[in-house]
Amino acid sequence: MHTAGELQSKIEKGLEQLSTEKSPVELYEPIRYMLSLGGKRMRPLLVLMGCDMFKGNVEKAVPAALGIELFHNFTLLHDDIMDKAPLRRSKQTVHEKWNVNTAILSGDAMFVKSFQLMMMTDDSIVKEVVDIFSRTAIEVCEGQQLDMNFENHNDICIADYINMISCKTAVLLGTSLQIGALIGGASSAHARHLYNFGKNIGIAFQLQDDLLDVYGDKTKFGKQVGGDILSDKKTFLFLKALEVLDESSNKALEELYTKSKVNAQEKLESVISLFNKAHVKELAKDEMQHFHNNALQHFSEIHLPAENKKPLLDFCENLLVREI
Repeated sequence: MHTAGELQSKIEKGLEQLSTEKSPVELYEPIRYMLSLGGKRMRPLLVLMGCDMFKGNVEKAVPAALGIELFHNFTLLHDDIMDKAPLRRSKQTVHEKWNVNTAILSGDAMFVKSFQLMMMTDDSIVKEVVDIFSRTAIEVCEGQQLDMNFENHNDICIADYINMISCKTAVLLGTSLQIGALIGGASSAHARHLYNFGKNIGIAFQLQDDLLDVYGDKTKFGKQVGGDILSDKKTFLFLKALEVLDESSNKALEELYTKSKVNAQEKLESVISLFNKAHVKELAKDEMQHFHNNALQHFSEIHLPAENKKPLLDFCENLLVREI
């Protein structure tokens, strides 16, 4: 078994080797720049950990791990264009540093390269792996479209929201583990349980992000507390509050999210007061626990020695250990 640090080193080395294309520079330099912005590299790490859990040859899983990372960064690059975001990890976004057309084309190249890397999987499982990856790529696009739809829809329920975050965020975590497991020699059934484990952990992780945005410590969370409220994002907390508040409080909350000219600090204080009245912090923690329990149930269906499963379980459990 490998340590997480050893697996991370393989990912970084692989990304360095990918960044050797030089011409046309206008196409490849933005890709190198995007990959240089860093990040947790969580998804490619999950690919390698999924493979390692079944004592597979992790070197064989490196191309797929890199493919997952390129795909993830492609989605971020295009999301930044759609969101008109000026910064990514405190650096200029690609479309700001170059231009929108360059960013679109470089993103497209990353998307194609991600499939080329996925096709480097062993012939015996390549069709299954590419089918899984293709399905997930479509789901991520669906999730992004649903997220954009939610900006203008007022009839969203919690089930809609869970479906959106599942597609936009959680399925790629599950797929990373599933593909890694298949490369490591897991049965399709075990790989599917690992997918469901990762997907449920991903949903719980996103719900935790919703909580941290409102109730987190700014110095530890690394983001502006209340950013979702100020941008009128319909998170789990907002939707749950609407579900449980009385009619007058419900109306007050909706008005705070629709009025264009509201003092930011007053808006934050008023919305958080209504959230507290609805006890959404506790309700969100309960929802997180539900998906966490679902994840552990699927993990228990994977019949391997405990020492094989422990590194991945510890890593995923640590993802959910953030102060709220």
